[in-house]
Amino acid sequence: MGEFYPRKKKICQMCAGKDVDYKDVQIISKYINEQGKILPRRMTGACAMHQRYIAKQIKRARQIALIPFTK
Repeated sequence: MGEFYPRKKKICQMCAGKDVDYKDVQIISKYINEQGKILPRRMTGACAMHQRYIAKQIKRARQIALIPFTK
């Protein structure tokens, strides 16, 4: 069934204009799974440059205890 309908490519939310900051816990929690791991690019739809930026923001938020290392 998948060969009949081409999948719609995810667009990078940051390239579209939305900003991710380590102080905004609600947005950062969308890029973390239930175990507290950072989601990969194929799940988030972010481009390579912004995926690295998201990972850096998540690590900053963990260091100042805004989000836990594990859940």
